[in-house]
Amino acid sequence: MPGASVAVYALTPQGAELGRRLADELAAELYTPVALARASRATGFASLPALMADIFQARSAHVFIAACGLVVRAVAPHLRGKDLDPAVVVLDQQGRYAVSLLSGHLGGANELARQVAALTGGAPVITTATDCLGLPSFDVIARDLGLAIDNLDAVKHCNAALISGERIVIFDPAGRLSRVEGLLAGRVDWAASPQELPPDAPCLVVDWRVRSLGQRHLALRPKVLAVGVGCRKGADADAVLEAVRAALAVGRLSPLSVRVLASIEAKRHEPGILAAADALGAKAVFFSARELGGAVAPNPSAMVAKHMGVSSVCEAAAMIAAGTTRLLATKIKTRAATAAVALDG
Repeated sequence: MPGASVAVYALTPQGAELGRRLADELAAELYTPVALARASRATGFASLPALMADIFQARSAHVFIAACGLVVRAVAPHLRGKDLDPAVVVLDQQGRYAVSLLSGHLGGANELARQVAALTGGAPVITTATDCLGLPSFDVIARDLGLAIDNLDAVKHCNAALISGERIVIFDPAGRLSRVEGLLAGRVDWAASPQELPPDAPCLVVDWRVRSLGQRHLALRPKVLAVGVGCRKGADADAVLEAVRAALAVGRLSPLSVRVLASIEAKRHEPGILAAADALGAKAVFFSARELGGAVAPNPSAMVAKHMGVSSVCEAAAMIAAGTTRLLATKIKTRAATAAVALDG
């Protein structure tokens, strides 16, 4: 799992030997009981449940050389949801079986189980239905293509349709699924407009627009929106997000599609803007007054020019960040902030 923060746990001397090898191969940290720590070059712990309370959600993946039941009891109090929990793989101390126990798809545990099994010469044990049948799964497709899942509960309807052979109707106006068309061939129908989506059938919508969806309609959101913001000094994240959400609502745009939150350089250290970007899962970027002055904004402000040295902040920042001259939502002003939205050019 490239880029993953992995922890390996071993409870016995034999398991610690295997754990040391896996930790080295996976660039992971090894944890063992205190009595085994020195010989294994590991971090020692006195209580596995206490250790889980400290680090379970802080790591993106966990590999346990232990019994499945023990692991289940140790991690259960810390589970938050299939879209939030880290990968958990469990294997025996001989390394014969690597079991994908938790977060097989979104967390990457299936992939990690295969990787661990390859290192030990064992067999991966993967029980997710799509994998057992050699089928793609839409949560993995979304993860691999960088698409945010809007309604996680609908994943099961689309994956179940793949498993049962029921055809899925897809509306993907920008062709973002083109890389996986081969995987889906013969299993899906392509809609030219959202009006072609059957209301009660399993459907997939890949779009940044908010639309009325049926219960079996899965919405995947591409990260393609740039939101420009301005705010009063000291405005908190809630104030900034109020303006952002208002601008998105005007354009019927998904917050999950926000790629970047942009403003003027003078606001680089505003905690409210930085926290709002973090809440949106977006990058925060800042432009100089000179850069912003190069954009032709539809709603320039003499007051903004007086205080910031440029007549537009939010509209200009949105357009520059998106690399376009058009806005999907022009300036919206709320109690302490302004926001505008542009689509990546």
